Order: sequence, then structure tokens, then C-alpha cells
Amino acid sequence: MAFVDQAEIEVKAGKGGDGIVSFRHEKFEPMGGPFGGDGGHGGSIIFKVDEGLRTLMDFRYNRHFKAQPGGNGGTKGMTGASSDDRYIKVPQGTTVSNIDTGEVLGDLLENGQELVVARGGRGGRGNIHFATSANPAPELSENGEPGELRNLKLELKVLADVGLVGFPSAGKSTLLSVVSNAKPKIAAYHFTTLAPNIGMVRLDDGRDFVMADLPGLIEGASEGIGLGFRFLRHVERTKVILHLVDMSGIEGTDPYTQYRKILTELQQYDETILNRPQIVVPTKMDMPDSAENLIEFREKVAADSGLLETPTILPISALTRDHVKELMTLTAEMLEKAPSPESYRPAIEVDETEKTYDFKPEKHDFTINWSAEDEQWVVGGDEVEKLFLMTNIQRDATIMRFGRQLRHMGVDDALRKAGAKDGDDVRINDSDFVFEFSD
Repeated sequence: MAFVDQAEIEVKAGKGGDGIVSFRHEKFEPMGGPFGGDGGHGGSIIFKVDEGLRTLMDFRYNRHFKAQPGGNGGTKGMTGASSDDRYIKVPQGTTVSNIDTGEVLGDLLENGQELVVARGGRGGRGNIHFATSANPAPELSENGEPGELRNLKLELKVLADVGLVGFPSAGKSTLLSVVSNAKPKIAAYHFTTLAPNIGMVRLDDGRDFVMADLPGLIEGASEGIGLGFRFLRHVERTKVILHLVDMSGIEGTDPYTQYRKILTELQQYDETILNRPQIVVPTKMDMPDSAENLIEFREKVAADSGLLETPTILPISALTRDHVKELMTLTAEMLEKAPSPESYRPAIEVDETEKTYDFKPEKHDFTINWSAEDEQWVVGGDEVEKLFLMTNIQRDATIMRFGRQLRHMGVDDALRKAGAKDGDDVRINDSDFVFEFSD
């Protein structure tokens, strides 16, 4: 199965059921009064973490998700049936954000964790709720509230205790295949892993941890070059980093230069990454020039007062298994002491001093535009459109109530100020509903 770590989808919760207009008609009850029930709630859309999933592949071709609407109200004050919520499974480590606003809605890390991403609309009220002493027999009811419609971006950040970083062909995939049951692609030519590979490492003493071979990093990744952020995003979740550096020198590159470039890219992406426990792992020590290159590499690292304090250096050869067991033991010991990745984030300071809250008058957002083509005024805005959708335009009483709601919002005054005259046509956004402005 292909590894997919990003997806954009549209979710639409169910509309609430409509309330109805009904009156009690029973023998010996000539003035039974209003008896119309409320609509049921529409279904919400909820993400739920499934630890069995490892990719966002399910969202590559299915990008639209809808929940069912609620049932309409009934006579005798009966409420319509509420629809079941729709659950959508996502893998652990999924971050959900709103594309339109940029707001992060949630970070799903634990198996079974749930996140409501689109709430179903409430049911409209039946006329039983609108009875007053002045109007004991109202012919008023509401349509159900529209369900939330959202465009979401899903990002999967691999959940692993240990992350392997390094330039392409540094030996990350080979090490993972040796210490775990993972079977990543390994080749004799220069290439980079395009998707994270995950394996479970089990030590002889019973300890175990999850290790991820992350996509190969190149210079400029923090600026989006190569796999760019698609690689760096996965490093955020790891507790311990194993930084693999090729000591063979076969490619004609300086190991220390590669080491520094990786540190620079990590720092430019997120400075907190370098605060995590890190082991520098010189690899391919079975090659002819590796021992000599390692001596020079150690000297340069020891003299370096740059991005990282003098790190632990443990050379290995994954091919001959030299020092691989010692590396896994040291890694397990670091994991036991390592804090969670979230602890590196700066704490949010809470201002506990007294605050003064000023009264802010109620403000309604709507738009007024003149359509020269249709010779009509057009009233728009989310609040206006929601009120309109909840208005039963088949009944005069509810239309009059809608007019009063617009007047309360200040729409009448805004039309008058914009130049509307008595008798002008006014349309509600993209609908076919047109009414006559009365000054």
C-alpha cells in the first residue's frame, strides 16, 4: 500500500430536521392549541483514531464525506429522529486543520481518540414553541439548522520513539532492516527513501521501541527543497534521534560537512529538535577508508562549538553487525530518560492579573451589493444565509418573522443607507427568494 501522509477533504454534517406546524384536533378539544414537534438533530462527522492504520491512503480518492440529516418533527409534539453520527477512521499521529482559516482543530495521538470535525445542525422548532398569550395559535416553525461544511487538511506525522536522520544512502534503511522486522527497500545505488518505514526493535532484556527510517534529507529541505517539509514534519514526533553519517567517503563527500548540513536543516525547521537526545552514528565502518575518516570526523566534532553540544558518537557497521547491539542498548537507555516531544514547546504564559472587559455592542456581519444586471439589491453573509435556510418560506408568518430578524440585524438601515428606495427588489444572496423593500 502506498504511503500517503497528506490529504485534503470536504466534510458536511447533516442538516437538522424541520419543525412543523400542527394543531391539536381531538374530540371535546376545540381549542387544542399548537402541537407541532421539533426536528431531530443532524449527524455530526467524527474522526476516530485506529491504531491499525498507517497511511492516509483512504482519503486519496474519497474526498467528500457527508452525514445524514435529522428527521422532521411530528404531530402531538413529537420530535423527529436524530441521525447517527458518522465516524471516519484515521491513523495515529494525524493533525487536522481547517483549510479556510488555518486553525488547527486537533492532534490525534491516542488509539480510540475522537474529534468532532463538523457538527450536525440542530432540529428546527415546531410551532408548539412559539405560542404566547398574544398569539396562542402560531403558524410559525423553523427549518432545521444547516450542518457544518468544512474543508480540512489532514497531515500524518509518524509516531515513532526513535527517528533515523541523515543524507540519502547513509545506511538508515539497512540499519532498520537489521534491528527490526521492517523490510525497507535497499539498493546498491544512490537513492533516497520516499516514505517513512517503521519497525519494532526488541532487545534481549525485554525492552522494545518503535524506530522510523525517515525519508532522506538534503540541503535546503527546511525551505521546501526535495521532500522538504514532508520529511521534516515526521521528525517532530520522535523522542530520540539517531543521526547517521556515511564514513566511507565513496561519494567524495566530507562526513563532517554532511553532518553539519543536517543539523542546520533541523535547526532552521524547528530549533527544539536539536534539544532532543541525539546519537551520532558513523556508518559503513567496514569500508577501507572509514576508520581514517572517523578519526578526522571526531576531531572536527570535538572542536565544533556550533549547533549541538559534543554528542555521543557510536560507529557501527550494519553489514557486519559491529556495535549494532550496543547502539540499540544505548538508544533504549536514552528513551527511558527522554521527555515527550511536546515538552520542548515553549510554555504558554497565563496572565493572572485583573482584566477589564469593555462592553461591545452586538455586531452582525452581512453584505449589501447592487446587481446592475438583475437590477436588484443582494444581501449576503453567513448569518443572513443561515437564518434564511431556517425559514419556512411556504408560510407567511415565518416570512414575516424573517423580515423582523433582518430588521433587528440592521439590514433595513444598511439598505436605506446604500440607496435602496421604496419598491426596490432585494434578493438573499444566490437564492431565488426576492422581496420588495419597504421604506
